[in-house]
Amino acid sequence: MPAGTKPQGDGLAIILSAPSGAGKTTIVRHLMEVDALALGFSVSATTRAPRKGEMDGLDYHFLTPQDFQRKVKDGEFVEYEEVYEGVSYGTLCSEVEGLWRDGRTPLFDVDVVGGQTLKSVFGDSALSIFVMPPSLHVLEQRLRGRGTESQEDLARRLAKSEQEMEAAGAFDMRLVNDDLEDALAEATDMVGDFLRRGFL
Repeated sequence: MPAGTKPQGDGLAIILSAPSGAGKTTIVRHLMEVDALALGFSVSATTRAPRKGEMDGLDYHFLTPQDFQRKVKDGEFVEYEEVYEGVSYGTLCSEVEGLWRDGRTPLFDVDVVGGQTLKSVFGDSALSIFVMPPSLHVLEQRLRGRGTESQEDLARRLAKSEQEMEAAGAFDMRLVNDDLEDALAEATDMVGDFLRRGFL
């Protein structure tokens, strides 16, 4: 199954994408805690090394570059890309199919290119949300506040984020994460409305 092909099965999907530091992962965690939404987190595969506290199969499926490329060759990805030089990420078809079999709606926490690819695969069966910072200046402050980036990595992320912001119009909905509580409530409403329409 080549990348870009819909997994086997039938169901809805929720896609969240954002520039790094926009608060996407915080919003995804909140959505996973809202019982009424019946979502299942889609665990991505990656070739990067685990960070402190991350667990294989829970945070990511950590693969060697060789294993990742073998799965690409075997058509096991819905989408995949080399996000940074030597570091690839992807969505496994088996991950989506398992969630659908369990009666849950996959929730994707993916980068901007991955989000656009997933939307093209799922079409109207998916809601794609672009999480935006109030400004690039605020985004830079958030990234610096993490204290996890070298100056070189920070500059690279900011340059990438500026490009990614231009893709906001390709998503179904845009969510500005200025006040976190407001953003969480708005995201819950967006997803709840979509799921209600989809299951009617």
